[in-house]
Amino acid sequence: MATSIKKLPKFTLGVEEEYMILDPKTRDLRSHMSKIVDGGKITLREQVKAEMHQSVVEVGTNICQNVQEARKEVAFLRNKISELATAQGLVVGASSTHPFAKWQDQEITDDPRYHNIVNELKDIARSNLIFGLHVHVGIESRDIALQLMNQACYFLPHIYALTTNSPFWEGRNTGFKAFRAKVFAKFPRTGLPEYFDSVQAYDNFLEILVKTNCIDNPKKIWWDLRMHPFFSTIEFRICDMCLTVDETICVVAIIQAVVAKLYKLLMSNTSFNIYRIALIRENKFRAARNGIEGLLIDFGKKTEVPTRELIMELLDFIDDVVDELGSREEVNYVHKILERGTGADQQLAVFEKTGSLEAVVDFITSKFTEGI
Repeated sequence: MATSIKKLPKFTLGVEEEYMILDPKTRDLRSHMSKIVDGGKITLREQVKAEMHQSVVEVGTNICQNVQEARKEVAFLRNKISELATAQGLVVGASSTHPFAKWQDQEITDDPRYHNIVNELKDIARSNLIFGLHVHVGIESRDIALQLMNQACYFLPHIYALTTNSPFWEGRNTGFKAFRAKVFAKFPRTGLPEYFDSVQAYDNFLEILVKTNCIDNPKKIWWDLRMHPFFSTIEFRICDMCLTVDETICVVAIIQAVVAKLYKLLMSNTSFNIYRIALIRENKFRAARNGIEGLLIDFGKKTEVPTRELIMELLDFIDDVVDELGSREEVNYVHKILERGTGADQQLAVFEKTGSLEAVVDFITSKFTEGI
């Protein structure tokens, strides 16, 4: 007998963004020598931290009850980091790769954690000059979290296509709308997670890795989607950094709604099809290559379909939960993204018009606090 649910859980949210710190004259990345992080800790405390490269700053929201709270926090954090950078004569931008910076020129943050990663992974770690958006959705039960993680993998390429924002790498147009994932793929334990049929199987997998010194803690599982080892969340890590707060919150709202809809189906004893990760990987590659302008595979129909059509199908799929989540306005912003193009589309348009990667950097920085 199907189990009905009268009301969805809140599916609390946490949002992490990684920003690039830039020299306003050269437009190149600039090491901030921890001044921005140290200054931020006075008011932001643990919401701001240094990343491996000194030209990167990571921020994270507190636990948010809904997408409106998440928007307020992300907007506040962007404004605060922008103020701190301005005080140091620097500027901030949100893109998953810098258009022309060289990783060889970047300084590594003086922290034992990062020294250990570099010592283990060498140039793979040093060259990981990328910026990401991570979205946490709160789920108390690990059993349910694992089932939702298995099912949500199908939608990762759809979401990824909407966030594509890394077309350039070391001064070249890569031909990809999202090159960040190609850089990160050099790391071990990245990409799409494999299917696990139980929490015990998942925990056994982690135990083997720890016992055999592959990892010293489960946080070194860097999949596109993972059950967080310390928080009661599933963490979506596939997204490129979005240019604007509006884009970030739209993606956050869609992710929350996907989890809520899959939960609703699960509680009604309705199973969502689970497809082979090897097939979903094909869609991920297509999303990285062409963003929203390409074709994805509809595995049910066994045919290619315009990515935009599958995104509209995704909106239909989540439609019956967005009002209860209170996120219809934020979800509907996807139509603006489809109309205007993703960050990658906009970066490429600026470059086509100007022929200048410096102009692309100026465009990225101009969007950082847009609308807030």
